[in-house]
Amino acid sequence: MTAMPDIGLCAQIACIWEVTARKPGNVHRFRDFDDSSYLDFLLSAAAIAPILAKASQRRVGLTVRDAVRATRQVTNANTNLGIVLLLAPLATVPQHEPLRTGVESVLADLDIEDSRLVFEAIRLASPGGLGRAEEQDVRDEPTLDLRQVMSLAAERDLIARQYANGFVEVFDDGVPVLREILRQTGSLEESIVRAQLDLMGKHLDTLIARKRGRAEAEEAVRRARAVLEAGMDALPEFDAWLRSEGNERNPGATADIVAASLFVCLREQWIDLPLGRAF
Repeated sequence: MTAMPDIGLCAQIACIWEVTARKPGNVHRFRDFDDSSYLDFLLSAAAIAPILAKASQRRVGLTVRDAVRATRQVTNANTNLGIVLLLAPLATVPQHEPLRTGVESVLADLDIEDSRLVFEAIRLASPGGLGRAEEQDVRDEPTLDLRQVMSLAAERDLIARQYANGFVEVFDDGVPVLREILRQTGSLEESIVRAQLDLMGKHLDTLIARKRGRAEAEEAVRRARAVLEAGMDALPEFDAWLRSEGNERNPGATADIVAASLFVCLREQWIDLPLGRAF
């Protein structure tokens, strides 16, 4: 019988792989932002691993809150709020259960206390571009369970949408591209970059939309599709456009979906370790 994967290690590796790959517009091993560095992301991955390792024994909200607290002990930057929000329910699924059906059960069991703890975590992380919501604003006390709260934000936030739809963009978009490109090329980095481009070509990056407006988020979709059509030689120009305007076009929501997709592949053992030379 194949040994069950270590959930904390899967989370840490997924985060490391995601930030290491040279994805356009994001921090990676050769590019930092002014307010966050590659090292910040590596430290954050290490900080949340032991919290996520215990997720199946705890409430999702507690896992999110404690993971954000642990991150704050190693960096002042908001490196991983979206990733933590995605990985917490996935890591909560008991290991004997299939991940996709299991996460639906986890989401259905969320309550108001989960909302309260997640609101606390979001305030602590203080993500960029966070506006004020008409209903269930994170600065107020929640009155709905966490899935209901996330459903209210689903149209304007790609991370919240996963709570509402059962992680459709992760399971139906991110994971299949990762697996197929890795099978075709043997390159983990290429599979990660292609997964990001594919996701950006299908879905508005809601972090770009919050920071720069819907028109520029739609332009990012158009440009991602153009790169996929033209080939990877067009990637540097797209990268430069995303990095202009003080990195406000950082496709951070998409990067978080990629990290969650990598976690799924590791947890379900669709990517075997050790990989050998991957980057």
